[in-house]
Amino acid sequence: MDSRAGSGKYRVERQVLDEQSLEELTKRKTLSEIHKPLTDCLKDSFRCTLPKLKRSVMSSCPVLYWLPKYSVWDYGMPDLVSGISVGIMHLPQGMAYALLASVPPVFGLYTSLYPALIYFFFGTSRHNSIGTFTVLSIMVGSVTERLAPDEFFLKTNGTNLTLEMDVAARDAYRVQVAAVTTFLGGLIQVLLGVIKFGFVGTYLSEPLVRAYTSAAAAHAVVAQLKNLFKVSPKRFTGPLSQVYTLVDLCLLLPKTHLPTLLVSSVTIVLLIGAKELNSFLSTKLPVPIPVELITIVAATLLSSTIHLNNNYSVSVVGEIPSGLSAPSMPNLSLFGDVIGDAFALAIVGYAVSISLGKTFALKHGYKVDSNQELVALGLSNAVGSFFQCFSVCSSMSRSLVQETTGGKTQMAGVASGLIVLVTILKLGMLFQELPKAVLASIVLVNLKGMFKQYSDVITLWRRSKIDLVVWLVTWMSTMLLNLDLGLAASIAFSLFTVIFRTQMPTYSVLGNVPGTELYVDIETHREAREVPGVTIFRSSATVYFANAELYLEALKEKSGLEIGKMIIYKRRQEAKQRRRERRAERRAKRQAKGEKRAQKAAKQHSGPPEISVEEDEADDWRDTHVDMTAAEEEEQSRAERGNGTVFVIPTTPRTPDGCSRWEYLKGGHPDSTSLGWMSELQDGDTTTLGSSSEDTLSRDLEQVSLGSLGKWTWDIHSIILDLSTANFIDTVAIQTLTNIFRDFSEIDVDIYFSGCQASIVEQLERGDFFSETLRKQHVFVSVHDAVLYCLNHRGAASLPRYDPTPALQCGTKF
Repeated sequence: MDSRAGSGKYRVERQVLDEQSLEELTKRKTLSEIHKPLTDCLKDSFRCTLPKLKRSVMSSCPVLYWLPKYSVWDYGMPDLVSGISVGIMHLPQGMAYALLASVPPVFGLYTSLYPALIYFFFGTSRHNSIGTFTVLSIMVGSVTERLAPDEFFLKTNGTNLTLEMDVAARDAYRVQVAAVTTFLGGLIQVLLGVIKFGFVGTYLSEPLVRAYTSAAAAHAVVAQLKNLFKVSPKRFTGPLSQVYTLVDLCLLLPKTHLPTLLVSSVTIVLLIGAKELNSFLSTKLPVPIPVELITIVAATLLSSTIHLNNNYSVSVVGEIPSGLSAPSMPNLSLFGDVIGDAFALAIVGYAVSISLGKTFALKHGYKVDSNQELVALGLSNAVGSFFQCFSVCSSMSRSLVQETTGGKTQMAGVASGLIVLVTILKLGMLFQELPKAVLASIVLVNLKGMFKQYSDVITLWRRSKIDLVVWLVTWMSTMLLNLDLGLAASIAFSLFTVIFRTQMPTYSVLGNVPGTELYVDIETHREAREVPGVTIFRSSATVYFANAELYLEALKEKSGLEIGKMIIYKRRQEAKQRRRERRAERRAKRQAKGEKRAQKAAKQHSGPPEISVEEDEADDWRDTHVDMTAAEEEEQSRAERGNGTVFVIPTTPRTPDGCSRWEYLKGGHPDSTSLGWMSELQDGDTTTLGSSSEDTLSRDLEQVSLGSLGKWTWDIHSIILDLSTANFIDTVAIQTLTNIFRDFSEIDVDIYFSGCQASIVEQLERGDFFSETLRKQHVFVSVHDAVLYCLNHRGAASLPRYDPTPALQCGTKF
């Protein structure tokens, strides 16, 4: 190989390689050598060795790998500072997101404690902060309010016979619903992780996730409006429930509680201003200012001082029990009611966690095991449900704080858990006077990042229209069908777009860039030149059952060959040619026999010879009469049909092997009568069109207009199918490729394949694709190898250069 670094050129000299030559050159392994037998795989999986046992234990419980190597001197202080910062964020977010889940605020603190400790042992991400998350809290709240609506817990007051809400019974039942939903979702995650189903998160594309979280943020706003205005809208379920809820809220706006609205407005304004100041000073501050915690403390002190609940009827958090609750078994009888919601929670929670985990891992240079993350997240949910926790996953805001404040390991999660634990044990009762409107305001302000995702519409409009449609459909379906059905519909539509793009790929004919071995689309590159006599066809997607027929139709269109009509007409003309040869042969025999009789009679009789009609001559006269009758009928039929497809009859006489060279023209489409005749001919009918006389051909050509002729279609001798984009192939595609090879070979066009991956060649071998006529010598390493072989085998010079004028003189109309 000669290379010139200065000029950037190179030259490679090697032989043209097909698959057979490549296997011999590279000594490719056989299928049995590449793939172990199933029995050997089972033996290896069940064989237990000490190194294998150690790896299994370390991978199942990652803390055993990194904790013995933990350096207190290097990591202790950064993890402590990071843990305290995240723990301070856990307190307001835990209580606020508990309102989204429709459970008492103390259960939000429980949710911030137990799952984080479980993830410490089983998680593989060093920076994910496990706990409450907005979207999951909303999804849990939709389940709890559906199965435990307020109407189920109305009771009659014995004093004045009025209906009042049994808040304690309602909250207790909602906690049970949230716990069993979390337990089932965690169990699903563990099972998916055990069977190595971690790749399921890849089916949630980024536009889908961002649109889903944006719609979930809108759900959160609707859910918190009742706390901001202190109104009591009706509870709606099923599709369009958000629309009905918004309509009901608008009707209740005149009944807004003004003190509550004032508290909400002031809190929102102060939070937005403080967060903007925090962002402005982020580069100068070692840790972010705990704005939410300061807001909660200030609001609690103000509410206790002026007695907002007693004097102005502003709703407050109420009693917060101190201490930890005893673990209890989730109510398994509710499994059937929550299984769909649990699956949605499992998938969404995992998708959010693994996306954050992989982002931090890529940034800091470590690996996150997707399957182990499923197990860790599932155990965090399942174990946490025994302590009345609701579904958790990684929080973007807390994870970013844990990473930016210097957190190195999940020891930061333990430190944040200790902050929450101290709050539950000793400080929980101090927040009993905290107004619920303040927590609702914290939720709304924290949704600012999700509201910014609506700018994705503009970005996707410029980048990808299909991703934009996925975004819009996801948002609309989530808003109208609620979070569970919306997620299912969004995933189904997203997968449909993938299938649609594989069914409607870009088909192109490639041309050579002069002076190189590169081949590009001739329609999009001006300098690309089509190789004379060779058509290089490529699809932008793999060929499989859903697009195999479209692939064949596109090949016909791009190559310009009406293969079906050409084969039918070729067979018809060959049948006519055989009949002509048989008649000529019989005529020659009769002439020779007649001459012999005449000579014999001349010797025996001196008078004029008598001419007798033999039996075979009568038969020939009858055949000719039938042919002439058929010709007249065919002529009449052509006059009725008008202009159609023009085909050119054989230009060379039949060779001894029975083959002749054919030329064709492409024109209009035959009518139903012709199609019926085609189907009959495919069954073996070889009836001729009519007389083969020159007069008949001349009459046929008089009925052909120049506008019906179209372009020449048989100006190629080889077709190369570029399969470099294929990553798999199924039986339908194999059969389609086999039919292409068979049909085009019948009209003397060679078919070659190029760019096949090794896996594709293996699948072709298993599918009995190769035969005596279709061998591995027809499969080439690259397009350039195939082109060189075609030109050497058939040659550009063998391509006939057609002149339309002589061709019209021997054409016949179909």
